[in-house]
Amino acid sequence: MARQYTSKTAKSMALYERAKKVLPLGVSYGIRYFEPYPFYTARARGSKLYDVDGNEYVDFWLGHTALILGHSPQEVMKAVSKQLRNGTMYGTSHELEIALAEQVAKMVPTAEMTRFTNSGTEANMYATRLARAYTGKNKIAKFEGGWHGGYDALHVGVKPSFDVPESAGLTTGAVQDTIVLPFNDLDGVKKKLRNEQVASIVIEPVLGAGGGIPADEEFLRGLREFCSENKILLIFDEVITGFRLAPGGAQQYYGVKPDITVFGKILGGGFPVGAFSAGKEVMERLDSHIYERPRYSFHGGTFTANPITMTAGMATLKILEDGQLIDRLNRLGQKIRDRLGRIFEASGIAVQVTGAGSLFNVHFTKGQVKDAVTAFKAGRNRLLDYHLNLIANGIFILPTHNAALSTAHSEQDIEKLFSETEEYAKQSKSTHRK
Repeated sequence: MARQYTSKTAKSMALYERAKKVLPLGVSYGIRYFEPYPFYTARARGSKLYDVDGNEYVDFWLGHTALILGHSPQEVMKAVSKQLRNGTMYGTSHELEIALAEQVAKMVPTAEMTRFTNSGTEANMYATRLARAYTGKNKIAKFEGGWHGGYDALHVGVKPSFDVPESAGLTTGAVQDTIVLPFNDLDGVKKKLRNEQVASIVIEPVLGAGGGIPADEEFLRGLREFCSENKILLIFDEVITGFRLAPGGAQQYYGVKPDITVFGKILGGGFPVGAFSAGKEVMERLDSHIYERPRYSFHGGTFTANPITMTAGMATLKILEDGQLIDRLNRLGQKIRDRLGRIFEASGIAVQVTGAGSLFNVHFTKGQVKDAVTAFKAGRNRLLDYHLNLIANGIFILPTHNAALSTAHSEQDIEKLFSETEEYAKQSKSTHRK
């Protein structure tokens, strides 16, 4: 596989050697590196990436799952091109930010008011601060395997061992008020939070970095009830699931309402974005005319609600609003999860295929995968091998990460995923026999 890959990516190899001199690890985000070196994209269109060597890849990574309409969708590009003539960045208020906030409120009933940021990390940071300001409590809780960006207070408990810091430079003071909870285990949550005064519990309804594992509906309902009983704000991190599982996100999909919702990715229509939304009573803590220091919760940023992102986001949400495209993707997602499972089963390879809606992931294990603990106990090296083989054969899923569907994926794209997986499973079976 390595020889096949390197023989087709000579220009990417040269670019990587150049990149290592000016970018740590040769990349701008550590997860984008994979052995022996990443390919370098020259352009993208629809469901495809094209690298600098002219190779074509069917893209199931989709810009960290952000591109639900595929690369450069015509309607979004047309709207953005028009806005470019009117300016890219104002630094003042404008009607586009109002319109997108209204659209979010229309699609997500709990999102009565919204503030925009430039990333999911920022949105999680400001949502956490808001929860503390509103409740007057300092401690917060998150789940094992939950990824909420690089914000210090939430940058813990992402992967086993959960007691090992996720990064150097995280001080004891930054994380001492964060409690890490077991995913899909309500009794475990109650036990960990007994006698604790907690401002918020943040959860990804489908774990991202934790393996594409959906929360059990019963667990989410129990968590909602527990938060209500204990005056804890429930935060849904819908950076991945927002506008993907349903027009109203995971809260519509599951029928469970959070107090605060964090958005990103799809909301930006292919441009940098984040947002956090809640009911008026909670969001008014951001209003410095109502609350003065120290009761006021600050939020801001130079490029927040920039007109390009607002335009792209509005065009995207309008396309997704009636839910028909999302429903179609969800059906295809289930087809993929079922078929991948059968392909490996036919070759005698034990896998569990997780995901929800149009998200999917493969775990090489016999045991049920219900949380990040069991996900990381599965064959990670084998998953890496599977993904690298797909890349070498023209299918891109970022190694060991979740995959996603877009409306641009064709039947041929999906059949290619199946056929390459069948070939890998047969080769893998033969190798293990030897």
